[in-house]
Amino acid sequence: MALNVVMLGPPASGKGTQAVRLAQARSIPKISTGDILREAAAGGSELGLRAKALMDRGELLGDDEMVGIVRERLGRPDADSGYILDGFPRTVPQARALDGILQEQPLVIVDLAVPDAELLQRMQGRRVCGKCASIAEPGSVSTAACERCGGPMITRADDGDGNVRQHRLEVYARESKPLLDYYRGRATFQSINGAQPPDRVAADLVASIEAMAPVASGRRL
Repeated sequence: MALNVVMLGPPASGKGTQAVRLAQARSIPKISTGDILREAAAGGSELGLRAKALMDRGELLGDDEMVGIVRERLGRPDADSGYILDGFPRTVPQARALDGILQEQPLVIVDLAVPDAELLQRMQGRRVCGKCASIAEPGSVSTAACERCGGPMITRADDGDGNVRQHRLEVYARESKPLLDYYRGRATFQSINGAQPPDRVAADLVASIEAMAPVASGRRL
């Protein structure tokens, strides 16, 4: 059975780190919206060029553009056995579109829950790659060079501003509520304590997915 997972969680919740771990363990792609957009823009497809034009103007992509790019990415052969989505969907219309793309395939939705105080502390101390935007995993041995591409690890400007950090959490809480409400009633929705050490979160994530597998295989949820 294909394992299709949506990873949800606020900034600095660790969803990117956990998505990478799970994808590697299951040998399926971890697909993030940031990676998709950079690749689509570089590839020169019609959708990619449209996305690049919007991003170059500093505008956000609408649901139609975002869904089109994700649909194109999920249609590739490496996603046939499943995938981990990080950063999509962000809105209820995007979630409905994903249901349509899945066409009765099962979907597991995981929300990493972390208290705001912990998130603020993580954002203040985290490092990201200035080249590929990868976030350093907590406890990473290398803090100078990116383990993914070798680029320099830096502190993002918005992570260094306390007011901006708080505002980002407030915006996420406001904008994510409709999406969480959309998914929360499904039997394959699971909230996991993301404030634990990464290894403990990873273990809980695997246990939750294994527990939900029989439900997911029985019907689309």
